Amino acid sequence: MYTQAIDTDPQFVATQGAMRSVGATHASHDRLLASFDQRIANDEKIEAQDWMPAAYRKTLLRQISQHAHSEVVGMLPEGNWITRAPSLRRKAILLAKVQDEGGHGLYLYSAAETLGSSRAEMLDALLEGRAKYSSIFNYPTLTWADVGCIGWLVDGAAIMNQVPLCRCSYGPYARAMIRICKEESFHQRQGFELMLALCQGSEGQKQMAQEAFNRWWWPVLMMFGPPDADSVHSTQTMQWGIKRISNDDLRQQFLDATVPQAQLLGLSIPDSDLRYDDSSGHWQCGPIQWEEFWRVVQGDGPCNRERLNTRRIAHEEGAWVREAAQAYALKQAGQQAQALG
Repeated sequence: MYTQAIDTDPQFVATQGAMRSVGATHASHDRLLASFDQRIANDEKIEAQDWMPAAYRKTLLRQISQHAHSEVVGMLPEGNWITRAPSLRRKAILLAKVQDEGGHGLYLYSAAETLGSSRAEMLDALLEGRAKYSSIFNYPTLTWADVGCIGWLVDGAAIMNQVPLCRCSYGPYARAMIRICKEESFHQRQGFELMLALCQGSEGQKQMAQEAFNRWWWPVLMMFGPPDADSVHSTQTMQWGIKRISNDDLRQQFLDATVPQAQLLGLSIPDSDLRYDDSSGHWQCGPIQWEEFWRVVQGDGPCNRERLNTRRIAHEEGAWVREAAQAYALKQAGQQAQALG
């Protein structure tokens, strides 16, 4: 057996060795993939240090970073009303809520960083228009009632979508979502309480609430994403245990929960085709204009340019803070090195 190696052409030996190496690599990958699939089937958590398919990592990074971007950009519509809140109590509530959203973005950026992308890379993608965020934040807040609608409807829809993410197969994302969902539940209650106060107020306040509700109703239904048949990522993300409930099922849950709330508030739902289906036990809405959804997602919504421009300006004006923090960190590291040396 040793003489075969002596008599064999060196190029042939190298080629055969490479082929065996590739074969071993494929076999190792197949074993890792089989183990990963089994862990997903067993509903186990995948952690940052664990092996995972490149497509799983890429999908998670896209979803978590876009979620983080949505939290940060989502501060802008409500932040616009902090200085105009009608009372000190309302101002304090809104300040706390906007601060929470900023914190959610930080949790999520941290979770995304465990997948190998830096926060700077993710922010660059957002500011350069290469990354998306939730379409809902490209709509304006024209009156104080819009702040209530965001809390009640937008955060209510977010809870529907995010509670299942607490069981996401990726551990860092799932754990971040536990705290986020607890805080979002308070945001939803705050929004409903604000809308209730308006609906029990003067005729002008009731009209303000109804007009805001009319503006937000359809965009919120679009928040859950396109119909399942048109959703590009849903099937795979559900197979991987990242997403637990489909877009259409989440939208149905939201309808069933929110229609009775709107009725309690005395608001008219802006959908002439809305009906309760006795056979299924669910509320059925009219056709959604998906052309508007795709137009907003592609950057042509009422506030797309305004939102990104505001974030760019804030990023540029905050450069000195980042530079100072980095300089301080380097100084501290140098001092520690000297002390140890």
